Amino acid sequence: MIQSREDIRNVAIIAHVDHGKTTLVDELLKQSGVFRENQEVAERVMDSGDIERERGITILSKNTAVKYKDTKINIVDTPGHADFGGEVERILKMVDGVVLLVDAFEGAMPQTKFVLMKALDLDLPVIVCINKIDRDGARPEEVIDEVLELFMDLDASDEQLDAPFIFASAKNGYAMKNLDDEPKDMTPLFDTILDYIPAPKGDPDADTQVLISTIDYNEFVGRIGIGKVTNGSIKLNQEAIVLNHHDPDKKERVRISKLYEFEGLAKADVDEANIGSIVAISGIGDLHIGDTICGLENPEAIPFQKITEPTISMNFIVNDSPFAGQEGKYVTSRHIRERLYKELNTDVSLRVEDTDSPDSFKVSGRGELHLSVLIENMRREGYEFAVSKAEVLYHEDENGKKLEPIERAYVDVPDEFSGAVISKLSERKGELQGMNPIAGGYTRLEFLIPARGLIGYRGDFMTDTKGNGILNTVFDSYQPYKGDIAYRKQGSLIAFETGESVTYGLFSAQDRGTLFIGPGEKVYSGMVIGSCARTEDIELNVCKKKHLTNTRTSSADEALTLVPPKILSLEQALDFIETDELLEVTPEHLRIRKRILDPLKRKRAGMRK
Repeated sequence: MIQSREDIRNVAIIAHVDHGKTTLVDELLKQSGVFRENQEVAERVMDSGDIERERGITILSKNTAVKYKDTKINIVDTPGHADFGGEVERILKMVDGVVLLVDAFEGAMPQTKFVLMKALDLDLPVIVCINKIDRDGARPEEVIDEVLELFMDLDASDEQLDAPFIFASAKNGYAMKNLDDEPKDMTPLFDTILDYIPAPKGDPDADTQVLISTIDYNEFVGRIGIGKVTNGSIKLNQEAIVLNHHDPDKKERVRISKLYEFEGLAKADVDEANIGSIVAISGIGDLHIGDTICGLENPEAIPFQKITEPTISMNFIVNDSPFAGQEGKYVTSRHIRERLYKELNTDVSLRVEDTDSPDSFKVSGRGELHLSVLIENMRREGYEFAVSKAEVLYHEDENGKKLEPIERAYVDVPDEFSGAVISKLSERKGELQGMNPIAGGYTRLEFLIPARGLIGYRGDFMTDTKGNGILNTVFDSYQPYKGDIAYRKQGSLIAFETGESVTYGLFSAQDRGTLFIGPGEKVYSGMVIGSCARTEDIELNVCKKKHLTNTRTSSADEALTLVPPKILSLEQALDFIETDELLEVTPEHLRIRKRILDPLKRKRAGMRK
């Protein structure tokens, strides 16, 4: 018999990137007494990865639990970036309602629409929390209208449209039911969660059913499956069977050797968990997202939507430059292969394939950010390798016609820059769908653009909008191929010989374009040292020293002034490289190079092309 479990609430916090999800979870943890009064707590305590902390983004969803009025509230903090949207889709299967966070200044943004659509599709009740109401320029009343319009656009039911609104400043630790209430603490949000989010339902007497919605990984215990107990109960040392809705052949007998529930930021060992509990299970080697752990008597898999397919790919290649192996700890194809396949343990939107070459692996992901985070993690762990330019993954329709992924891009730009952005995106086969003025002298542009049209565009975008533009994208659909796109207007400046760059050589080189290196840098023949002002590639000798005679002295070099070099970040370097170039990634350096280092062979290959 189906029953409700009133002492538990399962809720996910969903929002557009940077609207304050992780900060809100911090406050809920603090105010529920998870931390001791004198305990030092890092900001955004849920973002545990170095890159998550530095960039202020959430990459992997995190589980936590707080106690409020004898009710355990399981909270899941989800990512906001479209590249990690696969995480959001799965998490929502684990919860009974969501808190939709919206910035009181920015209002409803593309990811707000994406995450809300996923929640409404699953018929989950929504609490709308307008955050950052203390921010300069906050416009909470207008944002309420924007959110209600968004609900209507997404065909929300009457019950969903009746969503409660809460006004909050997560940073200052308060929430209010009405804008003119006195701000105190987070109690109004806690109360609304208890009143509005339904208690989990299930049949406590039925056979065990636990759907695995996310996978964690730990060096000591291996894979850890996290999911909600939908029916029955799950016990320590219980015999069970693992099934998968999309893979009818999967039937694996297992024993539950470790069972945990979440308490605050920690996992606590438990002997048994009942309906509605969110549990973590370790000790099952071959556990995947979408698997259902069932009792032995009448096992039945729970339906689960397929993971969104990757749209772009890159090749990860063993580094073979003249400086190979000098800086990295892990440099062989075996090391790189093991590390890439290990990533599949936790990242389900990623695909890794072996290629014809034992030294090259094809890695496919949801977007450039998705793959750049993997590259950055690997270089920090001591890996050395090279990557190729990102390419989109094409499909074919039934008539053999080529289809390509199309993104819906939302661009917020100051009014004076909208012309430059429209012209650049149109060159890249973008089609303008809408153009609306928004607060603060900004215009919001909406484009449908091929995913490959956005590869390498962010650098131009930042230049064209003087760093004031915001660009967000959401995958839209596969459509017929839109034609060729010319990516880069400039050629490359290429080092002519191996050695160390000197001021004299760089001084004559800087007239040809923008340099990426300064004096005293080690370079090799075929390495890209800058971008050319023209469209062709130019080879230069930056190691050239002045011939010294009685009348010529090296001290004259000191009078030569160099323009400071443009140091490229990982994303900028990935944007810059062309199809005939690679990015050499080591723990200490990022170097752009030609695929073919030998100038004669490179020329021959160019002529053949």
